[in-house]
Amino acid sequence: QVQLVESGGGLVQAGDSLRLSCVASGGTFSRYGLGWFRQAPGKEREFVAGISWGWNGFTTYYSDSVKGRFTISRDNAKNTVYLQMNILKPEDTAVYYCAAEKGIITTATLPEAIDYWGEGTLVTVSS
Repeated sequence: QVQLVESGGGLVQAGDSLRLSCVASGGTFSRYGLGWFRQAPGKEREFVAGISWGWNGFTTYYSDSVKGRFTISRDNAKNTVYLQMNILKPEDTAVYYCAAEKGIITTATLPEAIDYWGEGTLVTVSS
């Protein structure tokens, strides 16, 4: 059983940056594909970014809405996955969830397919 704990959310202004972190425990971290999803009020949970499993040569995936602004990375030695968010927009406001999957998390991955979720961290971007 893998436990995921996110941190780093908060209230920022449009154009600002934030870095989310997610620390995992209870599993072999390097063997899991990792990702970030988000859920805005009244909307369904949606894919944001994913990164492949392994120790190097990672493949990353991004939704069109964040491509070029957000960067996902992982540090297997620290059991941590990050989401660097730059040039934030009000439409980025949502609860951000860390996800772990025994396969790979890509733009085509549906929330129902995810094996493990964190509790979420709220990001609010004011205009």
